[in-house]
Amino acid sequence: LNKPEWYLTQVLMWIGNHAKFLDDKIQPILDKAGSSVNAGLEFSRALVMLILEKLAADIPCLLYDDTLFCHLVDEVLLFERELYSVHGYLSSFPSCMHILSEESCFQRWLTVEKKFALQKMDSMLSSEAAWISQYKDITDVDEMKVPDCAETFMTLLLVITDRYKNLPMASRKLQFLGLQKELVDDFRIRLTQVMKEETRASLGFRYCAILNAVNYIATVLADWADNV
Repeated sequence: LNKPEWYLTQVLMWIGNHAKFLDDKIQPILDKAGSSVNAGLEFSRALVMLILEKLAADIPCLLYDDTLFCHLVDEVLLFERELYSVHGYLSSFPSCMHILSEESCFQRWLTVEKKFALQKMDSMLSSEAAWISQYKDITDVDEMKVPDCAETFMTLLLVITDRYKNLPMASRKLQFLGLQKELVDDFRIRLTQVMKEETRASLGFRYCAILNAVNYIATVLADWADNV
């Protein structure tokens, strides 16, 4: 249960190791018989079905262990990425994302994702470098003078998007988008609280950093909206 990478990696190895044999030996036989079947893809699909059976059996045992459940999701997402990018798996085939989209599993994923995102936000805002720009010494790179916490927060949103973008159902993606909206609002509230503490020094370093953070986040979100 605590090492899903073992069987996920094994399946990827089987797919990779058999690719040449299937293409060179099996596919010509199928082609000669007039079949439209792709041997390599069918082999991959059969192995993925085994993975789905394993996940369906394991996930109920992991739902209430945040660490193990989060690790499973991380490994499944890595598996999916390699399956599609390296082995040409088809989006129309059964995939692990269908298992993660099932109600009980999905709601738990959403809850855990929010929990760890909030922890990350706590960490980034309490850091000594929270209000300092990573590129403060490179003027042509840092025109907006973006504080580290704002850049880290936007990276967090990007990572969340990357994790849910391959979900098969639009309704599930919209629920993740709702989570991202909650996180943006939570970050706004946190910035407002810090700003109130800085009202006595309205031209102080941290006050200006907050204004730069708000400007940067608004600019990036507008850019993302334009590219949807």
